[in-house]
Amino acid sequence: MAKHILKCTGCGHYSLKSICPSCQSQTIPPKPAKYSPEDPYGHYRRQVKRSELIARGLL
Repeated sequence: MAKHILKCTGCGHYSLKSICPSCQSQTIPPKPAKYSPEDPYGHYRRQVKRSELIARGLL
C-alpha cells in the first residue's frame, strides 16, 4: 500500500492503492517529476518555449 495519494489513469479518481478500486486501472502520482539540473531534455524545452514566445511577439 502506498503512503502517497495516487491518481487513476482511467477514471481520474484519487486513491492510495496502486490499482483503482472503482475501475481497476493503474494509478500514478499526480505531480510532475522532481527538477534535476542534469535534465537531458531541458535544452529542447527551452527552445520550444522561446519559439512560442517569438511567435506570440513577446520576445
